[in-house]
Amino acid sequence: MSAPLGIDHVQLAMPEGGEDRARAFYTDLLGMREVAKPSNLSTAGCWFECGALQLHLGVDPDFRPACKAHPALLVGDLAEFRARLAQAGAIVREDKPIAGYHRCFTEDPFGNRIELMQKL
Repeated sequence: MSAPLGIDHVQLAMPEGGEDRARAFYTDLLGMREVAKPSNLSTAGCWFECGALQLHLGVDPDFRPACKAHPALLVGDLAEFRARLAQAGAIVREDKPIAGYHRCFTEDPFGNRIELMQKL
C-alpha cells in the first residue's frame, strides 16, 4: 500500500471580504508571494506561496478562527520575524520549547493561529 508523498498545501479560512487584510499579512509581513487561483475556482479568497510552501485562504460564511489547529512555518531568522511582527502590532506568543527549534506563535488578521519555527 502506498502512503502520501507530502502536503501540497494548507488551507485556512477567513471571513468574506478579508482578501486585502490577508495580502497585507501574508505578503507584506510574512514575505510570501500571492499566486493566482485557477480561473475555474471562486474569486473569493487568495493563495500564497514561498518556495514549496503553499497556503490558501478560503472564505467561510460561518468563519471561526483556527485557535488550536495551525500551520507551522519554518523561517531562517525567527528574531527578524518576531521584530517585524511586533513592529506591525501583531501578536507574538512564546510557548514551551521543543528540542531543536526556536519558535513562537502569532495570529493572522482573522485570529488563525500561525506557528513560526527556526531549526537550531
